[in-house]
Amino acid sequence: MELRKLGNSDVMVTPMAFGAWAIGGWMWGGAEEQAAISAIKAAFDAGITTIDTAPVYGFGRSEELVGKAMEGVSRDKYQILTKFGMNWETEQGEYFFDSVDNDGKPFRMFKWASKEKIMQECEVSLRRLKTDYIDLYQIHWPDASTPIHETFEAVQRLIEQGKVRAAGVCNYNTAQVAEALATIQLASNQVPYSMINRGIEKDVVPQAIEKGLGIIPYSPLQRGLLTGKIKPGHKFNEGDTREGNLYYTDENIRRTHTLLEEIKPIAEKHDATLGQLVINWTMNRPGVACVLVGARDEQQVTDNAKAFAFTLTTEELNAVTEAADRFSLAPVNQA
Repeated sequence: MELRKLGNSDVMVTPMAFGAWAIGGWMWGGAEEQAAISAIKAAFDAGITTIDTAPVYGFGRSEELVGKAMEGVSRDKYQILTKFGMNWETEQGEYFFDSVDNDGKPFRMFKWASKEKIMQECEVSLRRLKTDYIDLYQIHWPDASTPIHETFEAVQRLIEQGKVRAAGVCNYNTAQVAEALATIQLASNQVPYSMINRGIEKDVVPQAIEKGLGIIPYSPLQRGLLTGKIKPGHKFNEGDTREGNLYYTDENIRRTHTLLEEIKPIAEKHDATLGQLVINWTMNRPGVACVLVGARDEQQVTDNAKAFAFTLTTEELNAVTEAADRFSLAPVNQA
């Protein structure tokens, strides 16, 4: 599979990355260990050699599963993107939210990206991942309790030590990116982006293109909605954070289905599913370097990888974009 340069860095990534949040278990219900390891290996065998994980995905479990799956594979054959700056062990940093862990035990989550925390977190991640370097090290969420320059001075030190190849941010707005760029060369900004959630096109994407950052979209299928499998009246399981979310009201599910019906003939022409068409379109958007797509088992990986099996013409890409341009969410009072 053709690799893409990640921003102005030396890191090369596949246009789709294996998103390893779901296999960690927390907030997703988890995946059986062997199924998760098989999924990662299947992604690698399908040419998806870029893996995006984080310590907070299952409180270390996702990174450990990635480490186990890739053990014995030559390190220069795959790329590890992981994160830092989440704290569930103490109450230091900026309070984020209350939750329960995989065992149902309550805890409080904080965002904490101090120099001391980052240096320690990196060592733990390297051990879990069974590697001596991380290709892309990303702050997971902005931390208002730590100056941005302090955070990225620490990451710069890790780069100098050879433990990290490139620095990235997640969920940063343009002002935060600009502030970070005063301290370090950033390779990427990982942000939510989908065919029906395109707000970043106004400012985040233009800034990334201008400053030489690659955009790494997450939730490109809008957490399952753009597969067409979620219908009005859908009942989510208890604890599913999609319940009550604006995108998953019956009216907005209907509006999404109208969009999907418009683009369905293009998917059918390429013998592709709607999800595969949506991923392919997202990979071809301006500024996008690498799209994160999660999977819990080999079958999901196989389905996702088929998004590479066809090439959309310029006319087809434009037709999909024009259909997406006509989409709008129903306001809260209508939804």
